[in-house]
Amino acid sequence: MTNIIKIIKTQADLDKALLEIGKLLAIDPEPDSKEGEALKILALLVEDFEKGASLQLKPDPIDAILFRMEQQKLSQRDLVPFIGSRSKVSEVLSRKRQLTLSMIRALHNGLGIPADSLIREQDPTQSIDYSIEWERFPIKEMDSRGWLKPYLRSSKDSIEALKRFFDELKPIPLVQVLYRSSNHTRSARKMDQYALTAWTARVIARAAADPPKNAYEPGRIDKDFMAAVVRLSVFDDGPALACRYLREQGVSVVIEKHLPNTYLDGSAILMSRERPIIALTLRYNRLDNFWFSLMHELAHLQLHLGSEIDQFYDDLDVDYQGNLRENEADVLASDVLIPEEVWKKSPARRLKMPDAAISLAKNLGIHPAIVAGRIRHEAKDFRILNNLVGHNQVRYLFEGKT
Repeated sequence: MTNIIKIIKTQADLDKALLEIGKLLAIDPEPDSKEGEALKILALLVEDFEKGASLQLKPDPIDAILFRMEQQKLSQRDLVPFIGSRSKVSEVLSRKRQLTLSMIRALHNGLGIPADSLIREQDPTQSIDYSIEWERFPIKEMDSRGWLKPYLRSSKDSIEALKRFFDELKPIPLVQVLYRSSNHTRSARKMDQYALTAWTARVIARAAADPPKNAYEPGRIDKDFMAAVVRLSVFDDGPALACRYLREQGVSVVIEKHLPNTYLDGSAILMSRERPIIALTLRYNRLDNFWFSLMHELAHLQLHLGSEIDQFYDDLDVDYQGNLRENEADVLASDVLIPEEVWKKSPARRLKMPDAAISLAKNLGIHPAIVAGRIRHEAKDFRILNNLVGHNQVRYLFEGKT
């Protein structure tokens, strides 16, 4: 973290801090990075100094924005890309809404407004607003699932209850989950980021409330280990056995239904090397989908733990969309479930018949649903082998645990 951070006592200190803020804004650091944390702290130190200083202040942020608009002949509509919406622009310019750190970054980088002008306090009774748009969370759905019940103190307390719900994320800040760019989302449709954040918070909180007794040792899970887990599929309660076994190895497996507009099958949350989390939604409640989803997220854990990507969100209805890590996870998951060299030689690949699928599954010591799922996927025909894929044979195993 920058060594510029210290209590500001003089104009020289202030100038140094403002210079450092300008440098940090120029590189646009991630909120949870060392540089991002330094930016927040410096902004607060500048603000604190100016509350008690008798310096002649430069124009406040709104005056600075209005001046740049006049210089460049900009309308309020021109500020939408930097502030977020026409209503927000209007509220900011009328001093009814505080500038957020993301707005400050955008205005500095996009319009060249000096950082020291934007960072100066806008109202002596308020600090810079790093606020979340709480109303955008799916509060009604979260409440209907009972997520907010422990935090409600009155019928009109939903936003405050929501904030208390997110307190369960500590020591992981909410903004780190909501705004971090170190994640990858695989989906053909745009996911609701606020719903995705709420779901992630629920998963992290559940995993933290009941952690595995043993810490995960990176490297413990390899291809042979994953294949051994797949062989549990032959048991009627195979999915539950697999989750229990992974927990013994230090991996939390959380079953949590997806929220509307998230289209999730599963997620690998790898923010902690000692406590990785795999979350599955069971949105199709089929054995073939369960086993591929589980192996796909395990593949992320094996291949990508410690990489710059530490959250993977997967809609497995779509292909890997050219993403190298998704391709790697798909290939490993498929090969663990049915080794590629076996699949290429198998009659099941060509015949697409129940007897052939059952025969291959028996030879491999796995559930026929896995073979049927592979056949259906490669044929792009989800009408065939419908009786083999294990409809309604997963979710009941986890009832009362979500």
